[in-house]
Amino acid sequence: MNDKNLINACVLGFPVSHSLSPKLHRFWLKKHAIHGAYTSMAVTPEHLPQALDILVERGFAGCNLTIPLKEIALSSMDEHDESCLMSGAVNTVVIRDGKKIGYNSDGFGFMESLKAQHPDWDGTRVVILGTGGAARGIIASLRGNGAKQFVLINRTREKAEKVLSSFKMKETTIVDWEDRTTALKEATLLVNCTSLGMTGSPPLELELSNLPKTATVCDIVYRPLTTHLLSDALQRGNPVTEGLPMLLHQGRLGFQHWFGVDPAVTPELYNKMKEGIT
Repeated sequence: MNDKNLINACVLGFPVSHSLSPKLHRFWLKKHAIHGAYTSMAVTPEHLPQALDILVERGFAGCNLTIPLKEIALSSMDEHDESCLMSGAVNTVVIRDGKKIGYNSDGFGFMESLKAQHPDWDGTRVVILGTGGAARGIIASLRGNGAKQFVLINRTREKAEKVLSSFKMKETTIVDWEDRTTALKEATLLVNCTSLGMTGSPPLELELSNLPKTATVCDIVYRPLTTHLLSDALQRGNPVTEGLPMLLHQGRLGFQHWFGVDPAVTPELYNKMKEGIT
């Protein structure tokens, strides 16, 4: 017998078994004694519109979207906020009155994580590796928080040029991938927004000798917890920001919309979430 009072949400992706979202949201549901459930569903890109309609029919409060659905989801939304336009991607869907409303919390999650770990971060010269949906959301949030100058480095130069054009970024330089080491000179913040260095992905080959030792090094990859980039940075004495706290903070947006509580990212949560990450 279905429980009509149960609040349902889920994560869609393909594959989706790697997602930490169910573990995260179930922790918060239990912590706040909320009568809700959070599940996962494997959905291929061609079946995303149908899957979203099924969630509406079944009365779901919404869902998270992960790879490879985030950048194709925008066309399936009935409404969306500015964060989706800035990032070109949707990672949080809120279903309200039968309408699918899209949000992107990557930039919010990154900034909350950065501020929590390094409140004195310096945005004078920000080097961004990658220009995908997460990178665009992060760039938008950094700009909104006072970052001044950007250096965009992408394996495909045309994609970086498209971001520069769409954001109307004046104080920005595009650097070819093969020149990435040289581009680290005078950087105050380095952010890896690619999947390079993730468990099961190719390594991120980046020599840090030109990077000032005062620059904060951030990696949005959280498998492994300490990527090769962060390990190299730590050995040099650079302050670093892990990817896992970003994931935890970005999850707050959806949870607040679906379940009515803005949950805290605590040491207890962090320790619980890092269990089993390789």
